[in-house]
Amino acid sequence: MSARFKHLGDLSQLREQLAERARAHEREARAIVARQKHAAQSTHTFKQAMQEIGGVQPLAPQGRQLPIARHHSPHPEQRLRDEREVLESSVSDEIDVDSLLDTDDSLSFRRPGIGPDTLRKLRRGEWSIQDRIDLHGHRVDEAREALVEFLRDALKRGLRCVRVVHGKGLGSKDRTPVLKGKVRAWLAQRDEVIAFCQARPAEGGSGALVVLLRPTAAAKPAS
Repeated sequence: MSARFKHLGDLSQLREQLAERARAHEREARAIVARQKHAAQSTHTFKQAMQEIGGVQPLAPQGRQLPIARHHSPHPEQRLRDEREVLESSVSDEIDVDSLLDTDDSLSFRRPGIGPDTLRKLRRGEWSIQDRIDLHGHRVDEAREALVEFLRDALKRGLRCVRVVHGKGLGSKDRTPVLKGKVRAWLAQRDEVIAFCQARPAEGGSGALVVLLRPTAAAKPAS
């Protein structure tokens, strides 16, 4: 299945944000080096002043073992790697979601190779929901990042079925569900998502989705 992108504006914006963070980290690293040089110069100036006074001698060695100073790189390499991972796993807001979803009333989704019976069982609630995320109150960028992190964590924990609450948009401008379509498009782009459908009325109805994740070695059996 191919994902067609209309534009990559959001990804470009995210790249620029990460580049700005990298520049800020670089400025911080230069400031640390400057402070270290200043401290060394101050120590040298103090020693010179003591020599000029005369009669001042360093304390005799006491036989103590001083800890070896370990200077770590001021560059936050792990943080930069994590941010690059977020960028690489980001999903687009502009995917043609109609090319990915089944043409039923609830716009359900299943990957090729996943039979319709799996989707029917998901609709009937035969899968036990093991965790949930509520995206109410999130801006679009915040919701996307929170969803990606939630799915990654759920996969690590071996979960198979989760609920994503995106809301019905009743509190948004023009009462339009902004996140509803975006969440469907984001989920359809994630490899760990093999199917999803609209939640049953008791579980959020049109304001939520029940999502089936691919199995892993740590997957918990459904009840």
